[in-house]
Amino acid sequence: MDGVPDLQGLLARQQEAVRRHGAPGLKARLAALDGLSRLVRRHQGDLIDAVSADFGNRARQETELGELMPLLNGIRHVRRHLKGWMRPERRSAGLAFQPASARVEYQPLGVVGILSPWNYPLFLTLGPLVDALAAGNRVMIKPSELAARTGHLLHTLLATLFPQDQVTVVTGGAEVAAEFSRLPFDHLVFTGSTRVGRAVMQAAAGNLTPVTLELGGKSPVLILPDYPLDKAARTIAMGKFFNAGQTCVAPDYVLVPRDRMDTFARTLMRRVEEMYPAIAGNPDYTSIITDRHHARLSALVADAGGQVLRHRDPGDPARRLFPPTLLIDPPTDRAVMREEIFGPVLPILPYDRVEDALSFINERPKPLALYCYSDDARLVAEVLDGTRSGGVTVNATMLHVGQEDLPFGGVGESGTGAYHGREGFRRLSHARAVLRMGRFNQSHLVAAPYGKLTGWITRLFIGGAS
Repeated sequence: MDGVPDLQGLLARQQEAVRRHGAPGLKARLAALDGLSRLVRRHQGDLIDAVSADFGNRARQETELGELMPLLNGIRHVRRHLKGWMRPERRSAGLAFQPASARVEYQPLGVVGILSPWNYPLFLTLGPLVDALAAGNRVMIKPSELAARTGHLLHTLLATLFPQDQVTVVTGGAEVAAEFSRLPFDHLVFTGSTRVGRAVMQAAAGNLTPVTLELGGKSPVLILPDYPLDKAARTIAMGKFFNAGQTCVAPDYVLVPRDRMDTFARTLMRRVEEMYPAIAGNPDYTSIITDRHHARLSALVADAGGQVLRHRDPGDPARRLFPPTLLIDPPTDRAVMREEIFGPVLPILPYDRVEDALSFINERPKPLALYCYSDDARLVAEVLDGTRSGGVTVNATMLHVGQEDLPFGGVGESGTGAYHGREGFRRLSHARAVLRMGRFNQSHLVAAPYGKLTGWITRLFIGGAS
C-alpha cells in the first residue's frame, strides 16, 4: 500500500459493513476459512520466499513447520468444530425466576485489529485472523515493518480474497502502528515485546478497547535430577535454535542440577553442532532479522560474564548469522538474565534443590512458557503446582503452541488473554446472556409498593425468621 493509509476511513467502512450486514452465518464463516486455506496453499512458495528474504535467510522447513503447518492445522480444527461452538449454550434459570429459560449466545464483537510481529509473520498474523473470522468479525491487520516483504505480500493476497470492508491489511512503520493501536476497535490483538505491549494497552485504553496481548519474557527450562541429559539436550537444542532463537516461547535459560551443569553444557553444544555443523553458508540456519538486533545480541554476550561456550563456527556478521552461544552460570544481575534474549544465546544456571529452582523462577515475572524435564510424575506435579506460566510443555519445548485444542496466551507480564481454537473463538466473541421469561410471568409480584407478599417471597429465597 503506497503512502499513509487512511486508517480511520478503513475502520469506518468496516464498522458500516457490520451495521449493514450483521453477523455472518456458519456457511459464510466456513467459506472465508476455506478461501484462506486455499490461498495459503496456492501461494505457499511465494510466502516462504518472502519470509526468507525478510530475514536474509530462513530455512524453508522452518517456515513450513513453524508457520504453515500450525496455521493450516488450525483452520482444519476450527472448521471441524465451528458449528458446535456457534450453537447457543443452555444455562440454568434460577428457581425464583421460573418459569423461564436461559442461554448464552456467542456474537461477533465487530471489528478486530491485529498488530502482528516480524518473527513468525505468517502464523502470528493469519492465526488470529482465523479466530476472528470464525467468530464472525471483520478484521484490520497491521504487520510488522521489519517483515516488509511478507506484509506487502499478505496485503496483495488477502485483497484478492476478501473485500476491504471484511479484511484489510495496512502497511507502514512505527507511526502507522501507533495510530493503529489508538483506533476504536471492538478488540485488539497484539503480539510483540512486553515494552511495546504496555504502550499498546495504554493506547487502547483511551477507547476502552479490550486487548489480547501475546508478549514474551524469559521462559525457563527446568531439568530435574532424574532426567537423562542427552535426551533433554536434543529437544532443548531444537526449541532454542529453531529460527535462531527468535521465538517468543523459546527457552531463555536452563536450570540444571549443579553437579551436572558443565556436562549438560557440553552435551547441549554437541547436539547443536550435530544439528548445525556449520553456521556461515548453512541454509538451515536462520539469520538475525536486522543489524540492530545482531548488535544487541553481541552486546548481551560481551556483558554477560561467566564462561562462554560458542559454536565452533563463528558465523557471519555480514549476513547476520549469529552462532549458537551458551553462557555458563552468568551473574543474574546482567542484562542477559533480565531481558528476553530473542536470539541463539542460552544461559545455563545451576541449582542445588528443586525448591531453590522453583524460587528462582517465581522471583521473576511469570513467563509465556515453562519447560520441565522429568519422568517422575510427582516431581512434575510439584513444578506445575509451584509455578505460574502462560503454557507448559513437559519433556520437550515449544510444542504446546502447535496444539489446536489448547489455548495460547500469557499471564502477568507475558500477556493477557489467550486464543487458538475454542478459546480464540470465545475470546473474539461476545457471550450474550439471554433470559426468556415464561408465559406466566409473576415478576411484578415483587414490584413496589412493597408489602407482605414481597416480604414472604424474599424470606423464602433468602432465608430468615418466618
